[in-house]
Amino acid sequence: MKTGPQHLESLRDGREVYLNGAKVADVTEHPAFRKSVRSMCRLYDAQCDPALRHLLTYVPDDSKERASRIWQLPASFDELVARREALEHLAEMHVGYLGRSPDHVASCISGMYMGLEVFQAHDPARAKALADYYRYARDNDLFLTYVIINPQADRSKGAHEQADPFLVAGVTGKDSRGIIVRGGKMLGTSSIMANEVFVTCIAPLKPDEAAYALSFVVPMNAPGLKVLSRRSYEEAAPSVFDYPLSSRFDENDAVIYFDDVHVPWERVFVCESPEMCRKQFHATPAHVYQNYQAQVRLTVKLRFLMGVARRIAETNGIIGMPPVQQTLGELAAQAAMIEGLVSAMEVRGSHRGRYFLPDPHLLYAAQVLSQDMYPAFVTAIRELAGGGLIMLPSAAEDFAHPELARLIGKTQKSPVADSKQRVKLFKLAWDALGSEFASRHLQYEMFYAGAAFVTRGHSFCNYDWDRASALVDHMLAGYDLEGEVEPSP
Repeated sequence: MKTGPQHLESLRDGREVYLNGAKVADVTEHPAFRKSVRSMCRLYDAQCDPALRHLLTYVPDDSKERASRIWQLPASFDELVARREALEHLAEMHVGYLGRSPDHVASCISGMYMGLEVFQAHDPARAKALADYYRYARDNDLFLTYVIINPQADRSKGAHEQADPFLVAGVTGKDSRGIIVRGGKMLGTSSIMANEVFVTCIAPLKPDEAAYALSFVVPMNAPGLKVLSRRSYEEAAPSVFDYPLSSRFDENDAVIYFDDVHVPWERVFVCESPEMCRKQFHATPAHVYQNYQAQVRLTVKLRFLMGVARRIAETNGIIGMPPVQQTLGELAAQAAMIEGLVSAMEVRGSHRGRYFLPDPHLLYAAQVLSQDMYPAFVTAIRELAGGGLIMLPSAAEDFAHPELARLIGKTQKSPVADSKQRVKLFKLAWDALGSEFASRHLQYEMFYAGAAFVTRGHSFCNYDWDRASALVDHMLAGYDLEGEVEPSP
């Protein structure tokens, strides 16, 4: 098992990361990334804790060595639940704010591996590359991110119709050793703190867009791979007291540009096949398995926000008011709905060959509901907090100034907490609900699974329409113009 210090050292690999007009010399020490990198490292330390070994690790069938449970391929309901409990524990370490923690893309690659027969039918050599890579990533405890969306340019045109034919990452050449890739992909979440990046396209591609129909993995320090970071919220949040989430859990996002990057064949899973690009997600368990992980994480995040909401009500002395209890009760019902759907996905799960997988439609139902729910959920808590989220001391340093500390004590009042505790809570609440970091998370929860029409389309395609239609047919067959019809034996 990889430890936190080992993961930290693995990131000092010469990768090309650019921020604020300059190349970052060391992402593990730069103030834009340092604390968030260490938050990721703590996830690796947790699985090495003897007290958590049984929860967070397992022994694969083809190995005698323990591996992180994020790579587990459940063969039963009990194993699926055991893996979910591990993911839940990891999410609790960051209260759900690391959306692209190591367990997310591990779930994607694991899901693809569980559908290996789809790759074998397409190309046995690419299937072998995937199988070998799954075991390599698992056995080396790699942290993977992915870039699966094309840069936004003229969105009325396809990738092959853009002014620059290599705006989108595509094949520029092939040789006996592999393929050469040029162009950009996004969003590169957590790429700064990952070991390798999985590159593909999740949106449907047209037959004449085969050059962009790729699926491969490369290390983050591959020659020609450039990471163009967005503004760092961590860098703008030097105080943990003032920004407890931004300062430690800013997983970052980035455009990844491939400047003629050479990818060896043993790391290429799909090459120039739009049909197979689609199948790798939807004909295998990959799409369901990776988004199931995301819903597990979301349940933890909603649970945390529920705790924030109640603590605000208690701190402001309004917890006994019926309208406040009504608001909290409604939010609790919404949080329980998502958590209940996760449990139901498992209960209604089924086997695909030897693997036991969560129910697809309940997964997509949860996505549809949570996309609309999350913005309203955050807004309701902001309304509960009122102006208290804004009228806070400017910085932790204010408490060190005797006169300011005296005035803070007079103006930051609560029936259940002293002034420091009240400010601490509301600083946390602001970082979760209203800061730039919080705004990014609002956007993330609304769109990480795709636009609303995409998730609703998945829900439409996976619902049991035959069973619903059979009920309609049964009812229609029971009567006619003459009245009730005797049921056939």
